[in-house]
Amino acid sequence: MLNHKEVKLESGLYLVATPLGTARDITLRALDVLASADVVAAEDTRTMRKLMEIHGVPLGNRPLIAYHDHNGDRARPKLLKALEAGQSVAYGSEAGTPMIADPGYHLVAAARAQGHMVTSLPGPSAVVTALTLGGLPTDMFTFAGFLPNTKGARKNALKALAGVQGTLVFYESPKRVAAMLADAAEVLGGTREARVCRELTKKFEEVLSGTLDELSAELGERSVKGEIVVLIGKGAATVVTEDELLAELEVLLVDMSLRDAADRLAEDTGHKRRDIYQMGLKLQRS
Repeated sequence: MLNHKEVKLESGLYLVATPLGTARDITLRALDVLASADVVAAEDTRTMRKLMEIHGVPLGNRPLIAYHDHNGDRARPKLLKALEAGQSVAYGSEAGTPMIADPGYHLVAAARAQGHMVTSLPGPSAVVTALTLGGLPTDMFTFAGFLPNTKGARKNALKALAGVQGTLVFYESPKRVAAMLADAAEVLGGTREARVCRELTKKFEEVLSGTLDELSAELGERSVKGEIVVLIGKGAATVVTEDELLAELEVLLVDMSLRDAADRLAEDTGHKRRDIYQMGLKLQRS
């Protein structure tokens, strides 16, 4: 059992990150807030009650209110009323950090709009955990949440991400992950490196590595369970010729300084900023 203590909390909304699987991944500060808040809210009250019991945090007579995607319009007024009365409200999502593909957006927006204090207690996140395990570049990544369920919409969403020069991160259900990987292989290229991370921090944690073609084939032949994070490595940068670069530079210089235009093109194309800047000087002289 971890140590916790009751502390005096000021009125406000406390976003509590909860463990992905292993109960001891919770922070001491999160336990302090759960032990001290006037009201506790959770995406799943059963999971929250069990988590508090594991760590010896008594609920007592305090209300435990369910707040999720399906009851937000009904539950949100109760929580806002508690804030208006000067109470402290702790909100925990099912697993991970609230607001990261979890309920809470409308609650946070409403609380802020009414002038209430909102703070986040950092902790577990499936996105960051998968990135640290996957072994793909993390200097730049894009979290795209859940892709659409239907094949056509899913492919369109993937096409919109095709040019992103960074690791792509998705949440996916075990029932759809094989189809999602097949569509990603078709749209993004089957040789692109990817990872399928499932059951993070739990007993059967697994990270599958390979190309999109390889992982699509593997998961097409086996069923998997649990929460899944899919990582897709960045694609090859598009080759831009010098003539194309000059043409784009001329367009940008109409509304931008040479310095800003060089920065923009270097970021977009991967060409050295110094070379682009020299090209721009020649353009201006001519």
